[in-house]
Amino acid sequence: MKTLNLLFVTTVIFMISFTCNVYAQVVNPKEVLKEKATGKINEKIEEGVDSTLSKVERGIKDIFKKKKGEKGSESGVKKENETEESEESGDSDVSPVNKSVKAPQQFSSKGEYDFVPGDKILYFEDFSQDAIGDFPALWTSNGSGEVKSVSIAPGKWLHLNGEDAVYCYMRKITLPSNFIVEFDIIPDKDYSYDGIIFTLYENPEENTERADDDLYPGIGGLHIYPGSDKWQSLGYKEDNDWLTAEASKNPVVLEEVNHVIIWVQNRRVRIYHAGAKVLDAPTNIYTGLTFNRIRFSGWDRNCHPFISNIKITTASPDTRSKLLTEGKIVSYGIYFDSGKDVVKPESYGSVKEIASVLKDNPDVKIRVVGHTDSDGDDALNLDLSRRRAAAVKGFLEKEFGIAAERIQTDGMGEQQPVASNDTPENKAKNRRVEFIKL
Repeated sequence: MKTLNLLFVTTVIFMISFTCNVYAQVVNPKEVLKEKATGKINEKIEEGVDSTLSKVERGIKDIFKKKKGEKGSESGVKKENETEESEESGDSDVSPVNKSVKAPQQFSSKGEYDFVPGDKILYFEDFSQDAIGDFPALWTSNGSGEVKSVSIAPGKWLHLNGEDAVYCYMRKITLPSNFIVEFDIIPDKDYSYDGIIFTLYENPEENTERADDDLYPGIGGLHIYPGSDKWQSLGYKEDNDWLTAEASKNPVVLEEVNHVIIWVQNRRVRIYHAGAKVLDAPTNIYTGLTFNRIRFSGWDRNCHPFISNIKITTASPDTRSKLLTEGKIVSYGIYFDSGKDVVKPESYGSVKEIASVLKDNPDVKIRVVGHTDSDGDDALNLDLSRRRAAAVKGFLEKEFGIAAERIQTDGMGEQQPVASNDTPENKAKNRRVEFIKL
């Protein structure tokens, strides 16, 4: 028996040596088995070596069977080898040892961005009209602050660098019961949970130039805490207890641009950040309040974040009625980075509304028209508006299955403003996407 086994092993070695010599010019024979285990071997080499390896494997199995005298040991050795080779390959999908194992599918969801900004901009501020180094002209504070540029993002930013300071917009903005607030914040490296508070509140006083430095300003309001470890929403009203809600999902990231979205709908507060709805509190605001002031405040002396691109719009327009009856929808809910034509995930809710109308009315066709403000080169703005319209069309096709022949696209650049381009708010009104029924 020992003589037969020795003869078999000698034969196997000879066959492997012969095969490897044949393909030596293609690849180092020592790498053949390694490459085969990771699924990366050249197909031509595999064809020549596979038959030999199969015979080798069968021979080795027979040896083990005869040596151990039981089939169970064969199974055990195979499993051990499979585990080792699978770990080395790092890719179970391509490993010839275990082809049945597939990499886990990555879960994704865009439905969390369910908010739909309306067709009216109620307020916008990006500090573009203020000089670098100045405190913004339309704001007031009981501390210090300074408009600056930053290395990681375009535009101008208000640096909230005061100690125990509040920063109040000096004009009243009478807000409806259903609206959306957005702003960008860059927390500094020392930012903490109590680093900054954004407040919507009702102040009946006529004097709007005073910095409302009360901890709970006005007769009632809503505090939003974008923390480095959690979110908190706190509704308050004179002589009443707090209405609180908090969540730890997707807190703000230090030294990066964080886009915060707050949807207020009657008493309900929803907060969105980093691709997700991070908080949803259905009874977080006291009834009877009409918000008319906004404020940022900071109580941590070592925390000095930057803010910009503050926008307030109406919410949830009657898309179906406007498109089918009036023939046009003006959308401020289609998002792009500055100078770019890639539709951002925040646009999902708005585009979904348009897609729903088109699916329910299969005979309706539309034209998507992009518009810009007057900043920059005219020709570049025209080209950008056209590319953005085409990107929206592609989004409707790929995400919602709307047939391409039902959508035309065009871009007007800065040629059809709806407001003069003299203030940040008016420029924001001109940056829009229109959906026109054909």
